[in-house]
Amino acid sequence: MGGWLKTPPGQYLLAWEQAQIDRAVFDIFSYHALQIGLPEIDGLRANRMPHRWRATDGRVDVEPLPGATPHDELAGAGATVPIALRCDAAALPFPSNSLDLVVMPHTLELATDPHRALSEAQRVLMPEGRLVIAGFNPASLWGLRQRLGRTRHSLGIGDEHLFLPSSGEFIGYWRLRDWLKLLGFEIEAGRFGCYRPPWTTDKWLGRYAWMDKTGDRWWPVLGAVYFLVAVRRVRGMRLVGRVRKERVKPSPAPALVSHRKR
Repeated sequence: MGGWLKTPPGQYLLAWEQAQIDRAVFDIFSYHALQIGLPEIDGLRANRMPHRWRATDGRVDVEPLPGATPHDELAGAGATVPIALRCDAAALPFPSNSLDLVVMPHTLELATDPHRALSEAQRVLMPEGRLVIAGFNPASLWGLRQRLGRTRHSLGIGDEHLFLPSSGEFIGYWRLRDWLKLLGFEIEAGRFGCYRPPWTTDKWLGRYAWMDKTGDRWWPVLGAVYFLVAVRRVRGMRLVGRVRKERVKPSPAPALVSHRKR
């Protein structure tokens, strides 16, 4: 996918997704943040958490972002945190309920087991932690061209007819929402973007720049890419504010009157 992101449509998509992620993570304040996948996007550059990690999808290195420092609670008391770790998106080297923010740009659609990768993100997130996801929308012009290209590829024509990267499977926006709901997430924000037709040159993409504003208003669910922010909710009762206990006063016992016959 890295080679495709250097093309004009790839740069167009990266610019939109980077702006959305920067806006979403800017005002999330806590301690620990992790990005999984797509190193071409710096999903934590606008975030100011003191402990940040970045991992590409698959069995590759996990490197701390600039300014990140090791955290003893995550590594164990007295342990030495290495600069790089070997991990998988479906087996993160973090304890349960230890991260406050997880950013997954196109991670699920490139994962071998997207269900397990999403469950792993849910495991490491603390209650009320944020999950930021970006992915291709199969119900778009880009998705339609990709399906046509795969049909031609199945007939033995070749990969050159695929508009998007050949690896990975698209996950629909509403399907992903159902997955998140089953895992106890609540959608906090969501939107679509990149409404221009699937052209491969800057010249033709620039001619249809007007479709970004028009599409966002008139056909918002047909954008080439979707973006959402979900919050991990934990079922339970929370008492907000001061609870006042009132003492229940027992009602006075009725007076007993005895009648004697003289």
